[in-house]
Amino acid sequence: MARTQAADYEQRREAIVDRAARLFARRGFDGSSVADLAAACDTSKSLIYHYYPSKEDILYAVMSSHIDQLVADVGAVLARGGGAAEQLDALIHTFMGHYVGAADRQKVLLNELDSLPPEQRATVVAKQRRVVDAVQALLVALDPELGLDPARARAKTMLLFGMINWTHTWYDPDGPIPPAQIADMALAMVQAS
Repeated sequence: MARTQAADYEQRREAIVDRAARLFARRGFDGSSVADLAAACDTSKSLIYHYYPSKEDILYAVMSSHIDQLVADVGAVLARGGGAAEQLDALIHTFMGHYVGAADRQKVLLNELDSLPPEQRATVVAKQRRVVDAVQALLVALDPELGLDPARARAKTMLLFGMINWTHTWYDPDGPIPPAQIADMALAMVQAS
């Protein structure tokens, strides 16, 4: 007879991912062991392996949960319609909101991609490209001349992401400037160039 799944199975998996994000963000993937994660979760290594077959699968879950949210944000904003300026504004504000609330996951996504096995890394990179391409399309819609120079369009897009992606390294959510204002500043800088 097959073993039934606990009613809180998904909540336990998510708790492991939350703790892993915090641990990997602070110590790095290579600097963290499954024993460290088990200790952070106040559980055993065998229970961690019950939920995830490997440490790499946990890393993938950390990254996937974050990038999947960003992909969903793109889909939701584009589905609402509106002009390119309105959509870009909504996306950057939404991204900033997630980056502040998921700083550990963002840091892991940016710093540990090479720690994933090739197939999982390719999946995450493909999703990142979808997000980047959507933002680039909006920038080109706002400035059609960018469409004539794909290299410049990509550079401008990556400059925008460079401004917002790395806020986890310096931004203080308890400081005097709210995330929405940071998003406004990034948008103003990109639109001025």
